[in-house]
Amino acid sequence: MKLCLHLCCGPCGAYCVPHLQQKGIELLMYYHRDNIHPYTECQKREKSAIQLSQIDRFPLIIQEGYNLSGFLKEMTAHENDRCSKCYERRLWATANVAKSHNCDSFSTTLLYSKYQNHERIISVAQKISQETGLDFYYEDFRIGWEEGIQRSKELNLYRQSYCGCIYSEKERYYKEQK
Repeated sequence: MKLCLHLCCGPCGAYCVPHLQQKGIELLMYYHRDNIHPYTECQKREKSAIQLSQIDRFPLIIQEGYNLSGFLKEMTAHENDRCSKCYERRLWATANVAKSHNCDSFSTTLLYSKYQNHERIISVAQKISQETGLDFYYEDFRIGWEEGIQRSKELNLYRQSYCGCIYSEKERYYKEQK
């Protein structure tokens, strides 16, 4: 099977990639950039994705451009459901890359994070699967959480402290004064 796997960052792939490679799955990785802010953070995460691709020897496609304005316009229109919209944007882009590179299926390393809405990711991905005719490869990668953290530290991959968007950065660092 040839799988196009959305890679949100190097550390999230540190468990998923070797795990899937051991299963004999041919991987094509896709790094989507629009949702990661500020741009310097995007560059750090991109560098860690490239670093992991060189270590684990998988092809990596990096989204061209950086459509910050488009991302922010869409998210401000859906602030209460922004994570679902962001999942949708990234998974649609991944499915499109998968189709254009003759992959059998698509998935995401978001399924590795215990901080993401796992059920919502699955729901969004299944909808995209139905609309594109591509299989959605599901596996609960959270089982490898500790292993992935350890490996990402051993590989000296840049480890971020928030999901990626400006909203998650605010939630992580800004505390309302009482």
